[in-house]
Amino acid sequence: MLPFIEILATLAEGVAYTVWVTVVCSVTGVGVGLTVVALRKLEISSLTIFLDVFTYVFRAVPLLVMLFIVYFGFPSLGVKLSPLLAMVLSLGVIAGAYLGEVYRGALQAVDDHEILAAQSMGFNRWQILLLIEFPQMLRFSFPGMVNEFTTVLKYSPFAYTVGMPEITKQAMALTGVTNQGIEIYLAAGLLYFAIYRILLLALQAVENYWRIPGMKPL
Repeated sequence: MLPFIEILATLAEGVAYTVWVTVVCSVTGVGVGLTVVALRKLEISSLTIFLDVFTYVFRAVPLLVMLFIVYFGFPSLGVKLSPLLAMVLSLGVIAGAYLGEVYRGALQAVDDHEILAAQSMGFNRWQILLLIEFPQMLRFSFPGMVNEFTTVLKYSPFAYTVGMPEITKQAMALTGVTNQGIEIYLAAGLLYFAIYRILLLALQAVENYWRIPGMKPL
C-alpha cells in the first residue's frame, strides 16, 4: 500500500499538464469572447445572426461530445489534431462562447454619456471601442471571467480522454495498479483544490489592482 504522500507525489506529475490546459484554454476563451463582442459592435445583421447561432450552439453542446468530434471525428476528414489543440478547439471555444455573453453584458454597463463625449471629441467607432468601452468592459466582467476560468479548470480532467497525462489520468493509472481508489482520488481532489486556490488568489490580486474605486473586491 502506497503512503498518501507518495500518492500525492505521483499525481503531481500531472499538475503541469492540468495547469497548461487550463491556461491555454482560458486564454483562447478570452480571445474568442473578445472577438465575438467586437464583431457584434459592427451591427451587421447577418453577422449578428451568425454570432447568436455560434454562442447558442457552443453553450449547448456538452464538452465531451465536442471534444470527441474534434479529436476522433476530424481525422475522418483528413485533419489530425494534437490532444492540446483538440482541447483548445473544444474547451477553449466553448469558454469563449460563454465569455462572449459575459462581455456583452458588461459592455452594456458602460455609461452612454462617456461614449457620447468621445464622439463629440472626434473619436471613431474603433477608438471608442478600444479606448473607452473595452477597458471598462473588462473591469465590469472580471467576476464573470473568474467564474469561467474556474469552470475551465474543472473541465480540464476531460483531457485524459484524448491521452493527456494530467492529474485525472495519473489517478486512473495509479488506481489500476494499487486499487487504492479512495486515497488516490482524495489526493487528486486536493491537488485540484490547491490549483484552484492559487488561481483564485492570482486573479484576486489582478482584480484588486484594476478594481474600479467603490466596487467591492471578489
